[in-house]
Amino acid sequence: MSKTRIKYICGNCGFESLKWIGKCPSCDSWNSFAEEIVETKKNSSAITSKNEVVNLVSITSANESRIKTNVGEFDRVLGGGLTQGSVVLIGGDPGIGKSTLVLQSAEKISGIVLYVTGEESLHQIKLRAERLKVNSENILVLPETELDVVLAKVDELKPTVVIIDSIQTISKSDFENAPGTVTQLRECTALIMQFAKQKNIPFILIGHVTKEGYIAGPKVLEHIVDTVLQFEGERTSSFRILRSQKNRFGSTNEIGIFEMHDTGLKEVTNPSEIFLGERNKKITGSVITASIEGTRPVLLEVQALVTPSNFGNPQRVTTGFDYRRLSILLAVLEKRARLKLSSTNVFLNLAGGLRIDEPAIDLAVCCAIASSMLDKPAPSEFIVIGEVGLGGEIRAVSHIEKRITEAEKLGFKKVLLPSQNKKSIKSSSLIEISACDNVLSALELLFDNVKS
Repeated sequence: MSKTRIKYICGNCGFESLKWIGKCPSCDSWNSFAEEIVETKKNSSAITSKNEVVNLVSITSANESRIKTNVGEFDRVLGGGLTQGSVVLIGGDPGIGKSTLVLQSAEKISGIVLYVTGEESLHQIKLRAERLKVNSENILVLPETELDVVLAKVDELKPTVVIIDSIQTISKSDFENAPGTVTQLRECTALIMQFAKQKNIPFILIGHVTKEGYIAGPKVLEHIVDTVLQFEGERTSSFRILRSQKNRFGSTNEIGIFEMHDTGLKEVTNPSEIFLGERNKKITGSVITASIEGTRPVLLEVQALVTPSNFGNPQRVTTGFDYRRLSILLAVLEKRARLKLSSTNVFLNLAGGLRIDEPAIDLAVCCAIASSMLDKPAPSEFIVIGEVGLGGEIRAVSHIEKRITEAEKLGFKKVLLPSQNKKSIKSSSLIEISACDNVLSALELLFDNVKS
């Protein structure tokens, strides 16, 4: 016998309550609770399993080859391709290009790809394929929202890869809840995960995001699937970034960069050259730095604008950089470098739409702010690397030789880096290396009148 009862579940974070609440106590979102029917079953007998306990040493490691999507940036973020039997969840804002990415990847995958669409008709899928110039006989399209039918077709066709667009439209008729609710998402994703492991077929799921930017039902889906990828980008920019948030079979530090065109997404194999293509070398507040995204060095431009504040509370606005980190660096500049920034507005931007959390760009941020404050452009041949501590000291960063090599490729002649990193450089380089121990000495090297 099974019993049913009613719960109220938050559509943003999955928080459960026995009664309706206006504001979620977990994620602070308003009017996010929806009534759902929960079915509980009584165990009439003891549960038996055919699985046996196996010693870890006796298990043989299977060196299975990954399934390549043959889209280099996609494979990079996945860790080399799709793993057999894995479930990959791709989330992103509406219209960002999730369906475009998977459809272009489906054309290049070697083998049969089953594209399950619950949002668009066959005619609409064909129109998109024509616009993207995707014409492959290996892509099979199934317009279906019932999970049992989808899994039956997969078992019958045995495709190489299955794509479901989107998981919010898939439902199972055994549950009385509407498609897209937390119960349907949780149960359908769990069944897909179990099926993928049994049949050794990888699934790619496309997930919607909420207005806060979370994949709908994040605490439910992200813990079930093997890999969670976030496809992001500014609406005003043509660049798109594929970022890994969870990956059981690869690194979570890798990113893939694409550029959106009328005919679809194009891979950006040399992002440093793209991000620096529109740089103005004579403008104040502009400094070039090198960041490491996974295994790839990326050169980017840090832009700062410092203006007098006519009000009591000066503005602090950042794009692509942590706001709290900026507040710390401003305090360090005022205390250790004697720059009067408490009564000025500071605007900081990482050109190209990238979001960087790495502390290795701290020194470049400080130099860009000082350049705008002093109204003196930084030397265009310099690239600035280093982490800044509260005492104003410049701390060493990792992968320094990769950063220097990337700077050399793009024609930079000088690099400013921490003294500890200079001691650890082993390979010979044609680039001129300048090292500093603190922020004040770095600013004095780039600008002449810091102390005035």
